[in-house]
Amino acid sequence: MRRLFGSTKDKAPTAPAPTLDEATKHLDTRISSLEEKIKKLDVDVIKIREQMKKSKPGTALYNSLKQRALHYLKQKKMYEGQRDQMMNQSFTLQQTQFTTQTMQDTMLQVGALKQAKQTMTQQLEQIKVDDIEDLQEDLQDMFEFNNEVQELLSRSFATPDGIDDDLLEQELMTLEADLGDELGEEAAPSYLQSASANADLDLPSVPTTRPIASQQNTSIALNQNR
Repeated sequence: MRRLFGSTKDKAPTAPAPTLDEATKHLDTRISSLEEKIKKLDVDVIKIREQMKKSKPGTALYNSLKQRALHYLKQKKMYEGQRDQMMNQSFTLQQTQFTTQTMQDTMLQVGALKQAKQTMTQQLEQIKVDDIEDLQEDLQDMFEFNNEVQELLSRSFATPDGIDDDLLEQELMTLEADLGDELGEEAAPSYLQSASANADLDLPSVPTTRPIASQQNTSIALNQNR
């Protein structure tokens, strides 16, 4: 059967479509090639014009150079048209590529926001406002209890409560006055009593002049130094 009707050939696998980046680079390469051709034509036209200046108008050489220059100019216009068309196509591809990239970035941001929302929802489900209020109240009670304990520990047991400091100062002044009247001079320490007793004795005064021997020794020392 295959010999009579032949066999259907398997279709060749189609090549994957080029990406926007690849298509843009391909157009840019062709645009650069056209610009090189346009520059070469400009150089050729300038050379022909220099040759035309050296030849007489109306001659066969002049007319031949003129036809070649016109042909180059037409070819240049054609290349410029193709270049402008490809530049517009490249611009369209660039806009499409930018829009596609922007949409991909948007989808990425939306996915991140959805994931963040899901995470926040799971976390909020574990947090209850009533539990937070109860926790705050418990902490407040603990702080108050701690303050009461500290106040009890810092209380002094040596003096009773309700004592006025002004009354204590007045009582201290009264005690000092009473002790001064009762003791008088007899209550003074022994070293103070001896000092006061010695104050009544007739002791010699302290000499104010230097002894004679000392004066002589001082004058001899001065003469030796000279």
